[in-house]
Amino acid sequence: MNHILLVEDDPNDVFLMQRAMSKAKLSLPMHVAINGQEAIDYLSGEGKYGDRNIYPIPNHLFLDLKMPLVNGFEVLEWLRDQSSLGNIDVFVLSSSPEERDRDRSQKLGAKAYLVKPPTPEMLLEVLRPSESKFDS
Repeated sequence: MNHILLVEDDPNDVFLMQRAMSKAKLSLPMHVAINGQEAIDYLSGEGKYGDRNIYPIPNHLFLDLKMPLVNGFEVLEWLRDQSSLGNIDVFVLSSSPEERDRDRSQKLGAKAYLVKPPTPEMLLEVLRPSESKFDS
């Protein structure tokens, strides 16, 4: 079964993601990490995330860039070095419309760059199996 890990420190943005998923009729299980370090702990199965029955490796990762402790770019850099996690589709979900953030995200392996807030149409588009969404 497909799983989503949302890495987001703002509870309002978590709510908007849940609402967009609901409106898109996407019933994929979703876990939330509230910062980049928590995302790394989740993905590496460290600490409380050691039980993969409760915290499975996600198929899709929605990643905010501007977070405390470890930012989204640092998570992308860490992920790039984890060959066992190479099958995760990473979608940057940021409030930044900056082209330099988009370019850096793509260079670090993100499959798409989405500007908040997420919409049902946006989620349906990126969750369809395909290649990179940077050209769409």
